[in-house]
Formats: sequence, structure tokens, C-alpha cells
Amino acid sequence: MAILPSLRASRPTLSFEFFPPKNDRGSEDLLKTVNELGKLDPAFVSVTYGAGGTTRERTREVVQRIIQDTSVPTIPHLTCIGHTKSEMSEILSQYSADQVGTILALRGDPPRDQPDYDRGTDDFKFAGDLVAFIKDHSDEFEIGVAGFPEGHPGTQNRLTEMDYFKSKVDQGADYICTQLFFDNHDFFDYRERCNLAGIDLPIVAGIMPITTISSMKRMADLAAGSRFPAKLLKRLSDAGGDAAAIRQAGIDHAIEQCQGLIQQNVSGLHLYTLNKSSATREIAAALTF
Repeated sequence: MAILPSLRASRPTLSFEFFPPKNDRGSEDLLKTVNELGKLDPAFVSVTYGAGGTTRERTREVVQRIIQDTSVPTIPHLTCIGHTKSEMSEILSQYSADQVGTILALRGDPPRDQPDYDRGTDDFKFAGDLVAFIKDHSDEFEIGVAGFPEGHPGTQNRLTEMDYFKSKVDQGADYICTQLFFDNHDFFDYRERCNLAGIDLPIVAGIMPITTISSMKRMADLAAGSRFPAKLLKRLSDAGGDAAAIRQAGIDHAIEQCQGLIQQNVSGLHLYTLNKSSATREIAAALTF
């Protein structure tokens, strides 16, 4: 199912991201979460893909189940590291058979159990190579690419970064979904940089509510140094170590982020759910579109 008409509409979309569970019990729990969040009428949901394709089959299984059991358009993430062109053709053919209409094309990370992984042998060096390959394989897929409001962790020069990003977009991208960020100024600056580079695509903002201090620290490590604005840090500090107060502070900040983005005509809000529905439902219920 196509999502571009929704992303180009005047009203911002709402969407959710999930990751493939490790076992069947987790898959059943996830389907319950998807059905619960489906009541919020999301424009789409997406399912992540493990480093080096490690969750390849799980990702497809989850995508198939969501498509079969719900009416929500479902977007699989697809990373190119470690995949041959032959493997990629097979994956795309499978998704075509599954009636997947949109794919989020990413470079991805090397497998964690291969610290000396040699990317020089890969068929796909960059996400743009995957975007072009998907376009050549079939014109039936809409293609999303990742954006980095805080800057790409692998490119310190932001001028060069936008040159690289424009090249990726020009390979055939249809929309942009950003990595998480906590300061809307970063998003607005990034959107303006895209405008200056001649990139005229819908940009969906990635939002992750902080619910624990430990999760915030993990985000900082995984996202190569996420920027936490002083206003958010003060809120968390004022919570005084109380778990419920910390969770509420994180949700309140996410609500303010989302409302501020809506007021500035964001194309969409993409909430990272961590496969749980409660915080996501609280945020969605508080928003005014």
C-alpha cells in the first residue's frame, strides 16, 4: 500500500516503528501492540532490520503478519551491508509477493559478531546504491531514506554531508524519515538545509520518548551522541530519581516536540515505540492536528 499521498496531504501523518521480536511469544505480544496502536489510525508502521541482515527472516515474518492481520500499511526496513545483489533481488521479489508497497532503504551496520568486517567486498557500499538498485528492480516500490537532523555520525563536515545526501535522494528516494532527535531546532535547521540543497520530499520526524534514565544513556551511545536540550535535562533532574516522574517528564517533552512540529507543518511524526503501546498512546492522545 502506498503512503506518499498521505505524506503529501495537508494534515501531518502519525506512524510507528517496531523491531522484530526474538521469539514467537514476542511476536504475538507485538501483534497485540500493533492492533492497539492501530486504533490511532496510523498512516503506516515500519519494522526494523538487524545489523548485517541478522533479523532478515524475522522482519519479513512480522511484516507479513501485520499485513495479514491489520489494514495498516507496513514498511520493512532494508539494509544493504552484507547482502549480494542476488540476495537483494530475492528479498524484493518476496516483498512484492507480500504486497509491500514501500521500503525504507538504509546502509545499516556490520554484523556485531564480525568486528573486522570488510565493507570493501560489499555489492552495495552506500544506501544510495540500494535505492538505485530497488528502482532498477521494479518501479512498484516507494522508497524512503534516513535523514539525520543532528548530522550524520560518519560525516563531520555538514556541507559534505548534504552533498552525499542529495546524491542518495537523486538515486530515486520518495520520502525521508529522520533519526531520533530531541531538539526541534535541529529538525527545522535540517529541513532548511534540504530546501537549500533542492530536496523537495516529505520529511517525517523521528520521535522517541525517554521513559528511563538508563534508556536515555543507551540512546546517547547508540546514536553517536544525541543532543539532549537543557530544558529536557532539567525536567528529568527535577523528577528526582522517581521512575514515574521521569517517565512523565519524557512523555511531556515528546508531546511538546510533536505539537511544535505540527505547528510548523511537519509532513509526519514517526514514533519509536520499542514495541510497547502505553507511552505512544499517551503522546498521540495529547496531540492536536
